[in-house]
Amino acid sequence: MAQALLFILIGAGLLIGVLWAFRPGSGWYWRGKTQVEMTDRVRTEDAVKHVHLSNLRGLQPTLESLAGALQVTGNEAAAVAQSLTQFGLAELRDGQLHLQPRGVEAALHIIRVHRLWEQHLAEGTSVSDGEWHAQADRIEHQLSAQEADKLAAQMGNPLRDPHGDPIPSHAGSLRPQDGLPLSSVAVNQSYRIVHIEDEPVAIFSQIVASGLQPEMELRVLENSARRVRVWADGCEHVLAPLLAASVAVRPVEVQAQEVAQRPLSDLEPGQASRVVSISHACRGLERRRLLDLGLLPGTMVYAELRSPSGDPTAYRIRDTLIALRRTQAQWVRVE
Repeated sequence: MAQALLFILIGAGLLIGVLWAFRPGSGWYWRGKTQVEMTDRVRTEDAVKHVHLSNLRGLQPTLESLAGALQVTGNEAAAVAQSLTQFGLAELRDGQLHLQPRGVEAALHIIRVHRLWEQHLAEGTSVSDGEWHAQADRIEHQLSAQEADKLAAQMGNPLRDPHGDPIPSHAGSLRPQDGLPLSSVAVNQSYRIVHIEDEPVAIFSQIVASGLQPEMELRVLENSARRVRVWADGCEHVLAPLLAASVAVRPVEVQAQEVAQRPLSDLEPGQASRVVSISHACRGLERRRLLDLGLLPGTMVYAELRSPSGDPTAYRIRDTLIALRRTQAQWVRVE
């Protein structure tokens, strides 16, 4: 009797375990199945993005380049390529991948979400620039086309991301990326930065750490095999040629009479000056706060008094007294 009861309890336990494992939606079987399906979808979307971006850069995507982009083995890359052909997203000809219209549409959606999210992180959050790309890599697989349109509308439908890359439109069009590598331009000429390559991340981080940002105007002081020196945002920046090659610039016409600039932090109490701009290196919530305080181009600013410790300093803007730390005032360029 006791033995029979034991078998009944064991059987009931096994049945409960099976039912628990296969319960709809939350059982380990379904969770594992969903994870596998998610991995396959992410790889497919990353694959069409890699093929399309390679084409835009004038490169021919191959199974080897796909394996490197997805960080998988050659056999796994071949399996992904086969999936692309089965779903009508691409075709493989002479060892090279060519996207079909459906594949181009899918790639542009992923690129649009990625670049919109980077712009959102740059302008609407305090997330550091070194984290934009990784976070966008994750979110690009989660937002639908409708959610991407809503995000774009909230930001005023930006045309470029914080790196200067064009953002695909709702209709699926993508403007070509222009510009010349900074490492190849002439000395004693003025240029505007139109793009900073964000991959590999290590190179991008070094460029940002140097103080250069898209939309900055610069003048090339030296361009040699050893280094590239430029004057931008009121100071000198030095880059290795490898880093300069990842910065795209476009020539600009030099103004007939340039306005001498200095940081607002240089003003002594009792001095006044007019705001010229806010450094492009100041982004996100910090930039928005300075603009909300009224530090707009053309605005007069008066340095009123400085704390006994030397920081912060009180400035008067339109009959309003504000306090700025030296690190904040350095972002503001004045005449």
